[in-house]
Amino acid sequence: MYAFDSTTIDLCLTLFPWAKFRKTKAAVKAHTLLDLRGNIPTWIHITDGSVHDVNALDELIIETGAYYVMDRGYVDYERLYRIHKALVYFVTRAKVNFAFRRLYSASVDKSTGVQCDQIVVLTGYYGKKDYPEKLRRIKYYDAEIKKTFVFLTNNFTLEAILLAKLYKKRWEIELFFKWIKQHLRIKAFYGTTQNAVYTQIWIAISIYLLVAIMKKKLKLEQSLYNILQILSITLFEKMPIEQAFTDIELQNINKSTPNQLKMF
Repeated sequence: MYAFDSTTIDLCLTLFPWAKFRKTKAAVKAHTLLDLRGNIPTWIHITDGSVHDVNALDELIIETGAYYVMDRGYVDYERLYRIHKALVYFVTRAKVNFAFRRLYSASVDKSTGVQCDQIVVLTGYYGKKDYPEKLRRIKYYDAEIKKTFVFLTNNFTLEAILLAKLYKKRWEIELFFKWIKQHLRIKAFYGTTQNAVYTQIWIAISIYLLVAIMKKKLKLEQSLYNILQILSITLFEKMPIEQAFTDIELQNINKSTPNQLKMF
């Protein structure tokens, strides 16, 4: 099961004119496929900010039998149908102007949050042409945040509540983006060329992967950020790596280290 989304990294247009995004703004995007079994990115495609999210689906190497969870920004019926024909499942949100005709409604237990479970077909001219087969439409009310969601999927076997919960797991990729931006250096860049920016992003992602692998292999209880903190102060010490995570006392993680050394 995978979550697919992108994050935008803002840049200064004057210093990064190659990173096209808007008239007065530059940016790059990291289109990411996150494995929800371990919150590990399995595929990343970096582009300038002007590349629309849905275009990244053309570059994605899909895995037969897998589930891909995507936001409604990726709703393109021609591309979704291509995924469907490759025997891949998708779960996404319907757009506001979603035009459809109901063929069948299954009985639902509304106490679970599922309001309706329908088999539908598209009714628009281009919609029917791009996706000529049936779709499953699920309406779900999340009592925690008091919000209603409408999901579209090509899976007709799993229970509606399971598909709704699967889409909720998409939030993991948002947490991944937030963690990368907060704890690794991809807000300020050391170079202004495309190669320099892309290299720094790839280094940050590689660090995340190495720390995640270390945490799993050594069965560490510390958080990823605490592991990073320990490594930063023991990087040049000669010791078995396991010892660094058993003997060291962590510093206050909320304390910021000043760039200028204190003289008094």
